[in-house]
Amino acid sequence: MLATALSSARPYLAFARTSFLNILAYRARYFVGILTYFFNATVWYYIWRALFHEKGEGATLGGFTFPQMLTYVATGWALRSFYFNEVDRDIASQVREGRLAMTLIKPVDVQAMTLSQALGESAFRLVLFTVPIGLLLVLVYPVLPPASPAALALYLLSGLLSALLVGAINFCVGLVAIRTTSILGVLRAKYLVLELLSGLLVPVAFFPEPVRKVLVWLPFLHMNDTPGRIWLGLATGADAARSLGLQAAWVVALLALGRLLWRATARRIEVQGG
Repeated sequence: MLATALSSARPYLAFARTSFLNILAYRARYFVGILTYFFNATVWYYIWRALFHEKGEGATLGGFTFPQMLTYVATGWALRSFYFNEVDRDIASQVREGRLAMTLIKPVDVQAMTLSQALGESAFRLVLFTVPIGLLLVLVYPVLPPASPAALALYLLSGLLSALLVGAINFCVGLVAIRTTSILGVLRAKYLVLELLSGLLVPVAFFPEPVRKVLVWLPFLHMNDTPGRIWLGLATGADAARSLGLQAAWVVALLALGRLLWRATARRIEVQGG
């Protein structure tokens, strides 16, 4: 059974490897990207420093001290550099350029192939993007270490779930292109929604109470807020387990949604093909 599973997984590992190598061919742009992420974190560092300075020494905002807020921002931007992928844009490009037919004739599961490509991109980003960004932020700013070894392990697990979560979301978004051809406007809206509701731009603790109650049951805050709180030790024990459970549940739910959408979309493609 294990041999069969490994044999079935081999094509998708190849897709992940190919995605890694394709991005490696354009690695020069990631040196600029490292600086871009560093500048983003720096802007938020000075914004929060000014806000905390106005409140006075030892102040807290949204339940965060200034060192905690700085660490929350730093871990958030570093994590985004890992889970970010453009599989939705790639699907749209395949539709626009007529390359989708080549994908359809491959004897593989399209959703699994797409997710493998997303994870291959994340693997590249981890080595040549996330680690350098994290080191740069730690060297320049007083970022707090993880609250404990367990917090570090759970943060890494949550980060992997974030990558799967974003990959599942992007697959669903990419399928919209098959019906609309162009999803440029959808992509712009998606980036704004994900960055805002994930806690990357503003911690979820600053949202109004009614909004927070809704966000807790949505997938977005598990992209950044959940890993950040785990790193800081603000989510431990049963709270951390509950957050990770919800994060994993949303990964499964969105993968299932993507499967249903793909089946409906594939039937539409067959009708168009006549």
